[in-house]
Amino acid sequence: MMRWNRWLLPTLLLLGSVRPLQAQRRAAAPLVLGAYVQGSFILAHTPAVQHLAVSHPTGFELNLQRQTTGAEPWHTWYKYPKIGLALVYYDYHNPVLGQSYAATAYINKALWRTRRQELNFRLGTGVGYFPVRYNPATNHKNTIVSSGLNATLQTRLEYDVALSEQLGLLLGLGLNHYSNGATTKPNFGINLPTVLLGLNYHQQRPFRPLNSAPAPAPAELGRSFLNVSTSMGWKQRNTSDNRRYPVNSVTLVVGHRVNRKSNLMAGVEGFYDRSLRAQLRDTARAGDQLPDVKKAGAYVGHELLFGRLAFVAHLGFYLYNPYKSNKFYYERLGLKYHFTERVFGNVDLKVHGGSADVIEWRLGVKL
Repeated sequence: MMRWNRWLLPTLLLLGSVRPLQAQRRAAAPLVLGAYVQGSFILAHTPAVQHLAVSHPTGFELNLQRQTTGAEPWHTWYKYPKIGLALVYYDYHNPVLGQSYAATAYINKALWRTRRQELNFRLGTGVGYFPVRYNPATNHKNTIVSSGLNATLQTRLEYDVALSEQLGLLLGLGLNHYSNGATTKPNFGINLPTVLLGLNYHQQRPFRPLNSAPAPAPAELGRSFLNVSTSMGWKQRNTSDNRRYPVNSVTLVVGHRVNRKSNLMAGVEGFYDRSLRAQLRDTARAGDQLPDVKKAGAYVGHELLFGRLAFVAHLGFYLYNPYKSNKFYYERLGLKYHFTERVFGNVDLKVHGGSADVIEWRLGVKL
């Protein structure tokens, strides 16, 4: 996949925060500055990475958060979350893995808040860079990372307690994941369960919202709609074949706005993965009648809405699958952003039973 495409995932999250951040500047939305140390271990989620799950990576993070104030309706629906940017460094204490550098954009949702304490849940995504990666000649043991740029996903539970009027002690438990979505192989990815300790500087504490009145319900509440979209992705078939094969899909979806925060979705889609055709040709004998590699499926899904931005989760089942190269079902996680009322874009990770299949770059229209 072309490298510039990998920056689109965090960009969508940042775009989702542009309008609220502009409104917050007018209202002098308060900032939170943080610095944390991290201790982790590598989760051996498959036997292929067992030989690398022996060290204890350590990391350091700097972040900047902006407190939403009620300038947008969705701020009050989510009880005034924070929107943040973070820079994360890890040393894996293993020459096979080296270090990583990441930039993430995230949302931090308050689960419980008092004058002196906060319990927050953080969800973010971004781009990670690994200077040391798989090389068949010089670093063949690195089955985790085969590309310099990787997508990163981050979940975290954070407890912040006031040490003074503006300084807070932060304790956290999290999970960091790095993967290139099978764009290049090997790509088993790396999962880092993490413990955090650090300090937060709060520009305003306790938090005082700009607008505490209930936000009006969205005009789309209770309405149904259609989405039509197409996607493009690229994937490497295996470590001995360096070519990137295109993967396409076409999707038709019916959606319904069930409440302020959620859309429920049901759709049908077709897939054409050219790497499967190359795989068949490698294994077939002369004169064999090759099965069709095209697939068709149906899925149900959910969209968690934050203004123009949505977190997407789908569960699908193949209805037409002559060449059974994978499980009968698939999952999809991603980000969706409405550029206009009608036109949207997605960055999705399609997965088969926990194993990445392809990163899909989607463009669609809402009808």
